[in-house]
Amino acid sequence: MDTHTHFYDPTRPQGVPWPPAKDELLYRTVLPEEFVTLTRPLGVEGTVVVEASAWVEDNAWVLELARRHPVIRGLVGRLEPGTSAFAAQLERFRKDPLFLGIRVGWGQLQESLERPPFLEDMKRLADAGLSLDTAGGGFIVEAAARLTDAVPTLRVVLDHLPFEKEVPLSPVKGRPGVYAKVSNFWNEPGWADAAARVLEVFGEDRVIFGSNWPVSLRQGAYAELLQRARGFIAQAEAGAGPKYFRENGQRAYGWK
Repeated sequence: MDTHTHFYDPTRPQGVPWPPAKDELLYRTVLPEEFVTLTRPLGVEGTVVVEASAWVEDNAWVLELARRHPVIRGLVGRLEPGTSAFAAQLERFRKDPLFLGIRVGWGQLQESLERPPFLEDMKRLADAGLSLDTAGGGFIVEAAARLTDAVPTLRVVLDHLPFEKEVPLSPVKGRPGVYAKVSNFWNEPGWADAAARVLEVFGEDRVIFGSNWPVSLRQGAYAELLQRARGFIAQAEAGAGPKYFRENGQRAYGWK
């Protein structure tokens, strides 16, 4: 299971807010048929889509896409916690079993982490059994610790580890509801050491595989990244592969 992909279609009448048209690599139609053709021979059976678009109705667009393409096992959507619209939006989308959680960027976390309305919405998210994804650098480690102090039942997935600059991970060590998505396969000699530190802190029960495809094409072909992912989990105890590639992600996201 690949827990981090993006699907979008710039040819829609409304276009897309991401990626920008000037991005020559990514600005093209990217749909599940291409993903299946690319990954099924490699043993990938399904994916969780992490929505890059901030348009609320694009959550519905991906969920409809998932109904036509069973390779999509769930969506981490985009809503705006801390706003008056959030509760109603959450109630709308949580009714769909394919809606697994939401994504919030580090900038919003910095602005909102101390605001009571934001924390109330984090509790709504946790009470609904949904998860929170976040990305954007080292601040998200501290934010995850503070969020799970405030809302202990919230499951948090830290996207795109290991970081390219060394960041203390100790604030989330031993927190069972905080997961590391090892999905940043940067091409530098220090990657293996950085990945080993992630495994040391999170352990084999809290690391999750994600490719970040098609953005990952900047770092190499899908098969190359998958090979590096297998090398990463091979450092753990025997039998950790199924945890990294499927079981931990299912616990973090709760896909059916």
